[in-house]
Amino acid sequence: MDAQGHGTATVVGGGVGELVVMWGGFPLLGAGLGAALTAAAGWLADLPWVPFQGWFALLAGLPEAQAYAGGTGVPALAGLLVAYVGTRERLTVTVGRTGVRLHRDGHGHDVDRAGVSAVFLDGKALVLLDADGAELAREKSDLARDRLRAAFTGHGWPWVEQDPHRQAYRRWVAGLPGLPPGGDALLRARQRALDAGRGGEARELRAELARLGVVVRDEGRRQYWRPAEVPLHPEPDAGER
Repeated sequence: MDAQGHGTATVVGGGVGELVVMWGGFPLLGAGLGAALTAAAGWLADLPWVPFQGWFALLAGLPEAQAYAGGTGVPALAGLLVAYVGTRERLTVTVGRTGVRLHRDGHGHDVDRAGVSAVFLDGKALVLLDADGAELAREKSDLARDRLRAAFTGHGWPWVEQDPHRQAYRRWVAGLPGLPPGGDALLRARQRALDAGRGGEARELRAELARLGVVVRDEGRRQYWRPAEVPLHPEPDAGER
């Protein structure tokens, strides 16, 4: 069934192979790295510039069997934690003719086909726009462009190769005019969140900006913005006719 419960859908996700890599590869990588560091623990504990010197000193003072159990077990557990977080953060896109479901971390976001005028990838972010240019969804993922394009075009969605409003974005600089009331303060707060690596807070502030009619895109830690309501096919200026 598709995202709205009608017909056959196309599901685009990471697949079983990605799960095997995360749940098998990350713990093994952690254990291997831990074993190498354990073998060098005595030497590392004597280097003043090496972090976690207390941990290496502890390993160096333990019997070999206990040292390797702790030295490999802790990094392996860290690898499992990374796999758990990565699994929860995976995006699954279910495309049907009447709607799409974007599912991540136990939460689904449904978007009706009738309200969508453009679908594209902005870097690694899947973006859906309405007819006025406002964002209906923006979800980051590592899903392949070709698979997403095939899924959406196969069900008749308006896939485009790049953001049709890319030229409308302006680099945000604190204090410059043009933003609606409250927009500059939200972008200042969002910049602090980006600089501190607080991705959840940055997403929440993006939603707050959308309520003000501001669309935001990031390039690294730089923010660019445009008004939400931009016609998809604007009329040319008088001088261009």
